[in-house]
Amino acid sequence: MTTAATSYELALAPIGSIDSYTSLVHNIPILTAEEEYDLATRLQQDSDVEAAQRLVLSHLRFVSRIAKGYSGYGLPVSDLMQEGNIGLMKAVKRFDPTKGVRLVSFAVHWIRAEIHEYVIKNWRIVKIATTKAQRKLFFNLRSAKKRLGWLNQAEVEAVAEDLGVTPANIMDMERRLAQPDSSFDLPVDADDDDNTFSPAAYLTGPEYSDPSIQLEQVDQKNYQEQKLSNALSTLDERSQDILRQRWLNDDGKVTLHTLADHYQVSAERIRQIENNALKKLKNLMA
Repeated sequence: MTTAATSYELALAPIGSIDSYTSLVHNIPILTAEEEYDLATRLQQDSDVEAAQRLVLSHLRFVSRIAKGYSGYGLPVSDLMQEGNIGLMKAVKRFDPTKGVRLVSFAVHWIRAEIHEYVIKNWRIVKIATTKAQRKLFFNLRSAKKRLGWLNQAEVEAVAEDLGVTPANIMDMERRLAQPDSSFDLPVDADDDDNTFSPAAYLTGPEYSDPSIQLEQVDQKNYQEQKLSNALSTLDERSQDILRQRWLNDDGKVTLHTLADHYQVSAERIRQIENNALKKLKNLMA
């Protein structure tokens, strides 16, 4: 049996030969339900690192199997395994043995989630799916296209109905999948004297992307916030509370009647206090 320290290194270390690594992890014994429960309990109650390492070690074979299922995206299987191992470790950390579910059933979702993120970010240089719905469609459509090839109109409608999206969504994602890969950098052998530019050179940054402008905006924001805080501190406690509840409340603006009930006055009186306090703030801020 591999030592606990070695098991942790095995999960994190760069994966060289896929065959040798796969053979190694498949030689690690699978835990029984009782062993798994005991180790998970030790981890949950005592933060036992050795227990966590043994749980990770015994499930590396499942990561290897899942990662190989994503080899069709043209990404290194070793990288997919590494991402899957990260998902496994996250699952081990969150696993609750009292739920009556085996770790492998719980971990598979975390393993796939990490691999999905890696595939989306690296399958093409330009992200082809940015929302949760697009990501789900990306993987489902990839699977459907393996079976059906280029989709005709009837198949588009059938897949759209099956996945709960519109045919336009299917066609848009299919066009993205069909596009050839294009590097955003110049070829390695490109001459510096050539009057050619990589696509990356044409990419525009976000508005106000200049670091000096960003720093200036942050300084101005901090200055205004500090100025507002100082101005508020000059008001009485009731006026401060009313302004915060009415204008600085993250949960939404509190009504005049709610504040009136709290302070046992009329809503009109609350409005007067609010207006007077705002006038004072305006003068102080100016």
